[in-house]
Amino acid sequence: MSNIAFNRLQRECKEVVTNSEISETGIMIEILNENLTEIKGHIRGPPDTPYAGGMFDLDIKIPDQYPFSPPSVKFATKIWHPNVSSQTGVICLDILKDQWAASLTLRTVLLSIQALMCTAEPKDPQDAVVAKQYMDKPQATAEYWTLKFAKGTLPVNADYQARVDKLKDMGVREEEAISVLSCNNWDLNRATVYIFS
Repeated sequence: MSNIAFNRLQRECKEVVTNSEISETGIMIEILNENLTEIKGHIRGPPDTPYAGGMFDLDIKIPDQYPFSPPSVKFATKIWHPNVSSQTGVICLDILKDQWAASLTLRTVLLSIQALMCTAEPKDPQDAVVAKQYMDKPQATAEYWTLKFAKGTLPVNADYQARVDKLKDMGVREEEAISVLSCNNWDLNRATVYIFS
């Protein structure tokens, strides 16, 4: 990374860390190495969304060609969102791909990801299974995942928890039980067949 890019990235990180307006929206960063190529992002789930109250971590990798190439950003915290892979955390967001411009900043990226949490685009999904379910009943699974993986504050869905507990009683790890039930629309029989066949 060039000195110019490094200096710019320093300014961008300082802007995110010191700007009170940004911290009020629940966005923070943690710099993981001194050359600023690895950063941990933290986004609080926006109010009035299924992600409200959760704290979501992001892995951010800055390429050598920054700011002419976009940062690589993915969710480290599991999230049920049609524009994020439920398996890998990869985000489908145009500014992280072909709509990136050198004028965009780390702050823009983080705010855009938080905005995506408010306005899912199930017709242009990263995860087709999530998108299909999201169009039928958008809140329930996303709220449950927020509670379980992002330490959300919404009350637990007792019906979903009972199904997870049944699979756990059969020796299935909790995370796998949640994932398989979610992908099978919370149908316990289908999830059981999927796991044990």
